[in-house]
Amino acid sequence: MRKVGTLLGTLLILVWCLLPVAWIISLSFKSQTAITNGSPGFFPSGGDGAGWQNYKDVLDNEQFRRAIFNSIGISLIATLLSVIVATLAAYAIARLEFRGKKFVLTMALAIAMFPVVSLVGPLFDMWRTFGLYDTWPGLIIPYMSFTLPLAIWTLSAFFREIPWELEQAAQVDGATPWQAFRKVIVPLAAPGVFTAAILTFFFAWNDFVFGISLTSTESARPIPAALSFFVGADPFNRPASLLAAGAVVSTIPIIIIVLIFQRKIVAGLTSGAVKG
Repeated sequence: MRKVGTLLGTLLILVWCLLPVAWIISLSFKSQTAITNGSPGFFPSGGDGAGWQNYKDVLDNEQFRRAIFNSIGISLIATLLSVIVATLAAYAIARLEFRGKKFVLTMALAIAMFPVVSLVGPLFDMWRTFGLYDTWPGLIIPYMSFTLPLAIWTLSAFFREIPWELEQAAQVDGATPWQAFRKVIVPLAAPGVFTAAILTFFFAWNDFVFGISLTSTESARPIPAALSFFVGADPFNRPASLLAAGAVVSTIPIIIIVLIFQRKIVAGLTSGAVKG
């Protein structure tokens, strides 16, 4: 009975989580006319199906291609900078003793919990004044501000678990403190580094509030914000099939990353849960 209950519970969770994804995929293969007329059923039938035409139309859209380029570039740069800064800051917090260390961690956690919407207005005015509005740096900086605290907390936990003796042994063998950090400590904390990088990338890739509030043209607008500007021939009838196809395309990179790094993600998120 326990095995049966576990199996039923697992199936229920899978259906609950995957049903919206499956429904979006179904919409992406239907024609806009079928969706407007209320085509019943999960699979397209008869003349309701558009096949791969919706995906072709989305990928042929210059606005969407530019949005993909923006999302990839902004997310990668924000991830790289966040991981570098978070690694150095977490190492200092874990290894060094200085006054106000607990205050720094507390403030980092408070910043991570701060509501994003409350910062859009001030950032809009600041970025217009500084010339960062509708630019890549104008999105990279807010992404780093909200992902750095979580990355610092994750990496500092890893650095605390690494024995001091390994670093000291490397220095005894002739390595400088920087070489010991780069060649000994960072490789041992690789699961935490990957976890911080992936969480940062997910935040930057999925962000909608900053993307739509701090951009006005396609020069820096990411995918989530660009999808909201998709309009068809009728401005009062949004092209749901094209939006669904665009959502599926924008989800594929996330799925690939999770499948490739799933073991490192689990190792990073469960670090410290088991001792010994």
